[in-house]
Amino acid sequence: MLTQKWQTSERKYRVREQRDFTIPVSDGTKLNSFIYRPDAEGKFPVILGVCAYSLEDQVAPVMPVGTGGIRGHMEAGDPNFYVSRGYVHVILNVRGTGNSEGFYDFLVGRETQDTYDAIEWLAKQSWCNGNVGMFGPSYFAMSQKRVAAMNPPSLKCIFAMYGFTDVYRDLDYHGGILHHNFRTRWIPKLVNLRFKNRIKEKLGEEEYRRRIHAALQDPEVAAIPALVDALREPDRGRNAWIVEPLVFPFDGEFWQEWRAVGEGELKIPAYLGSCWGVYGIHLAGDTRSWEAWQGPKKFTVGPPIYLDRPVYQYHYESLRWFDHWLKGNDTGIMDEPQVQVFLDGGDGEWVEADGWPLPQTRWTPFYLHENGLLSEHEFWPNESKTVYVDSAYERGSARFQTPPMVETTDICGPMVLTLHGATTDTEVLWFVQLLEIDPIGKERLLTRGWLRGTQRRMDAARSRPWQPYHPHDRREPLEPNQIYEFNIEIRPYGIRLRPGYRLAIRIAGHDGDPPTHHLHGIGSGHVARQSSSRITIHHDTDHPSHLLVPIIRGNRIGTFISGGVITT
Repeated sequence: MLTQKWQTSERKYRVREQRDFTIPVSDGTKLNSFIYRPDAEGKFPVILGVCAYSLEDQVAPVMPVGTGGIRGHMEAGDPNFYVSRGYVHVILNVRGTGNSEGFYDFLVGRETQDTYDAIEWLAKQSWCNGNVGMFGPSYFAMSQKRVAAMNPPSLKCIFAMYGFTDVYRDLDYHGGILHHNFRTRWIPKLVNLRFKNRIKEKLGEEEYRRRIHAALQDPEVAAIPALVDALREPDRGRNAWIVEPLVFPFDGEFWQEWRAVGEGELKIPAYLGSCWGVYGIHLAGDTRSWEAWQGPKKFTVGPPIYLDRPVYQYHYESLRWFDHWLKGNDTGIMDEPQVQVFLDGGDGEWVEADGWPLPQTRWTPFYLHENGLLSEHEFWPNESKTVYVDSAYERGSARFQTPPMVETTDICGPMVLTLHGATTDTEVLWFVQLLEIDPIGKERLLTRGWLRGTQRRMDAARSRPWQPYHPHDRREPLEPNQIYEFNIEIRPYGIRLRPGYRLAIRIAGHDGDPPTHHLHGIGSGHVARQSSSRITIHHDTDHPSHLLVPIIRGNRIGTFISGGVITT
C-alpha cells in the first residue's frame, strides 16, 4: 500500500514456519506457540497473538467465509501477510489449552502475566529488534487490552478490535438478564482444555453447593435444560464454566478481575474498534476502551458483518499501524481523524471525527405515543396506555415507529430508552429491539437493549444522559401495578435512514423471533420470566417515556406525522 507521501513495508520475504515452539514464562510453565519468521538474516518486530483455540485452525489454508459458529475461532490473522513484509508472527496458546502446560483460567490468574512474560521473552530473541505489537479480534483483543494495562516495556502497540472488557455486562448478564447461550456454544471451542474448578476452590464445597441449589430453584434458570444439566453435574466435563456465572448473579468483587480497562495506566498506543453487528458481545467493551484509553489511539466501527474467518480484513490498516509504531515508518496513519465509523443502510459511507460519541451528535427525544407512534411531538392530553402480556404461554410485545422519513437522516451513537412502566408481577424483564422499517413495511433488526426491572437502580455519577450505568449489585422487588422509571441502554448503532424509511422499537419480555444469522444469535439466548403478567407502558405528560436518538445529520425540520403527504 502506498500514496504519494508514504508506503507500507515492502512484500519481499519468504516465510519460515516453526510449529510447537516453546516459550517459557516466569513461574516455569512452558507455553506452546507457532512461530513464523522471514527467511532471512536480521532483526524484525514481533506481532503476537494469544488465544485458547487450536493453533492449527488459525493457519488452516482454507478460503475465508462469513463469520459463524463453526469458524468463529479462526482469528489470528494471516502470518504470510505480515512475515512477507518483514515481521515475525507468533501465535500462542494460553496455559491450560492446546499443548501449553498449566491450568486454564480465562483471562485472569496467571494468564495476563504469562502474556507479559512472553512479550519480554520474545523481545530478547536474536531475530527480534526488541519491539513487539499484538493483533487479533475477540479473545486475541481481550488479551491485548489486559496486558496493555500492565505496560510491558517491549510492547509498543496493540491492534485490539472486537474485545469485550466487562464479562458481567458484555457477556453473561445483559442489563442484569442472564445470557446463557454464548458460553454453552463457545466452551467446546477451547482446545485440549485442562482446568481446576476455581469457583469451588474460592467458595468452598458447602457454599458452592448452596449456590448451585439456589440457581436450580430459579424458574428462569430451570427453564433452560442445558443449564439444569450443568448445575446437576457441575464436575462433569466442562460444566464448571457454564455454572460459574449462575452462582454469581450480581456484579461485584468476583467480576471485578475481568475488567480489562478498569485498572492500570492505559498508555500503550491502541487501535480499537468493532462493528455494529457485535452488539451482543464486543461493541460495548470497544466503546468503553476508547473512552478509557489514555495513550495514542484510533477507533473504527465497521459494517454489521464482523470479519470473515479465517480473519484477513484490516491487514493493511494494521500494517500501517505496526509500521508506524514498530518500525518508525511514518505511514500517515496518525495524521488522519481518530474515529471512523461506517453508516449502515445507505451507500456504504464512512463518517470521520476526532471523538466518540461523535461531536456533532444531537440527542433528540422521540416520545412513545398511543397507537404505536414514535415521534418528537409532545404528548396529547389523556393519552392511553400500551399493554401487553408476558407469559410462557403468550409472549406479547409493543411496537412504536416513527413516521416515514422525509429528510435523509443519519443516526449514530449510543442511545437510551426511558420507560415508565408497571407490571402485575414483582419483576419485569425489558428486551428492546431497534428496527429499521423499509417503505413496504419490512423490518430489519439493528441492535438491542436489555434491563432487569429489579436491577433498575442507576449510579448517577457513572451515568450520562445518553448512557445509563446500573451497578447490578442487588435486586429491589417491584410493587405490582406501581409505576417505575426504567432507563434502558440501547447498544450503539450507525445508520442512514433514507426518505420513506422509519425507525422503530419493539419492547417485550423475551428475545423475540429466532435469530436470522449468527450475530443476532449472539445477541439473543437469554432467560425469560416463567410467570404470567400484564405489562403496562405509560406515555403521557406525567410519564414521558421516550427514546433518546443520536442524530448526526438530517432531521432538521423533524419528522412529519403526515409522512409529508399534502392533503387536498
